[in-house]
Amino acid sequence: MEIIAQYGTIFLIMACMFGFFMAWGIGANDVANAMGTSVGSRALTIKQAILIAMIFEFLGAYLAGGEVTSTIRKGIIDPAVMEDEPQLMVYGMMSALLAAGTWLLIASMKGWPVSTTHSIVGAIVGFASVGISMDAVHWGKVGGIVASWVVSPVLAGTISFGLFISVKKLILDTEDPFNRAKKFIPVYMWMVGFMICMVTLLKGLKHVGIDFDLGLGSKFANALPIAALAGLLVAGFGALLLRNIKDDRDHENRFGSVERVFAVLMVFTACSMAFAHGSNDVANAVGPLAAIASTVQSGGEIAAKSAMPWWILLVGALGIVIGLATYGWKVITTVGRKITELTPSRGFAAELGAAATVVLASATGLPISTTHTLVGAVLGVGFARGIAALNLRVIGNIFMSWIITLPAGAGLAILFFFLFKGIFNP
Repeated sequence: MEIIAQYGTIFLIMACMFGFFMAWGIGANDVANAMGTSVGSRALTIKQAILIAMIFEFLGAYLAGGEVTSTIRKGIIDPAVMEDEPQLMVYGMMSALLAAGTWLLIASMKGWPVSTTHSIVGAIVGFASVGISMDAVHWGKVGGIVASWVVSPVLAGTISFGLFISVKKLILDTEDPFNRAKKFIPVYMWMVGFMICMVTLLKGLKHVGIDFDLGLGSKFANALPIAALAGLLVAGFGALLLRNIKDDRDHENRFGSVERVFAVLMVFTACSMAFAHGSNDVANAVGPLAAIASTVQSGGEIAAKSAMPWWILLVGALGIVIGLATYGWKVITTVGRKITELTPSRGFAAELGAAATVVLASATGLPISTTHTLVGAVLGVGFARGIAALNLRVIGNIFMSWIITLPAGAGLAILFFFLFKGIFNP
């Protein structure tokens, strides 16, 4: 307790710096997952993708980032084990942020799309099991999170595969693909608007202090009509944009004009993916930061549950945006151009499938890996065209970097934990 009282302000300043560094790494590495397909399919330029991501990542992190954060903060380790020595929680969470941020910096420089969720969970498990005790870790919870890393790419791949097959059946494999595209694409746009609105109403807005009640009983029932209306607005706006696209019959590629219609849709799915990503992955940076802040501000009492202060979500959201703007282009190129050849119609299926998976996870508080989800979605779209459409060497490299991430995060966290313990403990 005395250590917290003595160094509390220093701990808080260091935690904010490390939390920002970790959020910067998420922006530089993980946001590429949200934007890679749009850039790879040439629906957006890198500059446009970065601008869209900056706006929607920030909104997702700030409006809907609170739910997953509680899982990262209090679900993985048992606070009761550290009640007598709350400074251990502070050292541990600072070392987890610094370790995960360092690994993300290395991976981003190499252009590897690694999982920020892997990095932070590995770091927390590493410091807790070695620096405190094996009993400090909720292994059942960790098992659930690990299972979600397998489930998420399979689920995203399946949804994306289904979406692309529906696009082929309804639009591409018909006699008049252009007019069919203009007819059906507003339906896909409605899905995008509906999905974003549902997650914002159900799981976001709580900490912002806004609550919708239409008197329909449950929160889910109240959210449905509002989300359906939001979907209609998005579809209507999209239909207006589509009117400007003319059918280019002389084009040697009969799908050229159809892909231009899909390029408009890709702008909407890029926004939804960035929003979904921000809502899920801000937890990786602000969860440990919130744990440190609540421990320091309560004078050493480790709360099992504490409110998420708005300024912490702001630190995470700003870090993500700056990381993306300064270094995001490198991993965007890997995801968008090197796994499989993407056109706007394929990129749309991958992006909407991944966004739907991330939104489902965010709504249930499960910290899935967006990297696994998006790569799974891109693989699903590739499989719809046959195994030859996939670049297996690049996929192999990505899988290898995923395997290294957990031990790298854990090893660095253990190192930093003992370093902080040596500096601050008398």
